[in-house]
Amino acid sequence: MYRVKEIFYTLQGEGSHAGRPSVFCRFTSCNLWTGREKDRHRAICQFCDTDFVGTDGPGGGRFQTAADLTAAVAKTWQGRAHPRSRPYVVCTGGEPLLQLDREAVDALHTEGFEVAIETNGTRPAPEGLDWICVSPKAGTEIVLTSGNDLKLVYPQIGAEPERFEHLAFDRLLLQPMDGPDLVANTRAAIDYCLANPQWQLSVQTHKTLGIR
Repeated sequence: MYRVKEIFYTLQGEGSHAGRPSVFCRFTSCNLWTGREKDRHRAICQFCDTDFVGTDGPGGGRFQTAADLTAAVAKTWQGRAHPRSRPYVVCTGGEPLLQLDREAVDALHTEGFEVAIETNGTRPAPEGLDWICVSPKAGTEIVLTSGNDLKLVYPQIGAEPERFEHLAFDRLLLQPMDGPDLVANTRAAIDYCLANPQWQLSVQTHKTLGIR
């Protein structure tokens, strides 16, 4: 069974695929935080801004099989067919690798989807993923050490950028931490990228645009 908070169609807001039409499939549960405010103070990741608790979001629910999950994702895709595009699904959370498996990846491929994942990198990934984005969190051990984007929320004490530069990712992205210090964090991230051009700035464009 797959437990999903929500499935919705939008533009990818972050990382190398920012602006790309995508179905977001947000799985419930995370191994770094319960998702409940009363537990935030003792969570490993305390800055999460995502609601991944329950299955009551748009398109959410409990899906018994990979085929059921894939049907829900396919129903949500709204893009017209074109030879220069391919349906794109972003599996996110919470922590999607608590649930996403090879059977689901294969079923999504059979339906014609390119399959991406956004993960904290503390769990191994199934084979067959088309795009892997890892967002490391301080105080965790990264086991998923290769992929496409390494997207580091900045700043994090104990997760300084230089700790991850040796990992086998195509791009190193620095994303300013949201919250009351966003302006200062954005300036700090800009300055870091200018001084260390192996890093690129990643901003949350969906928040600026007012979309999900």
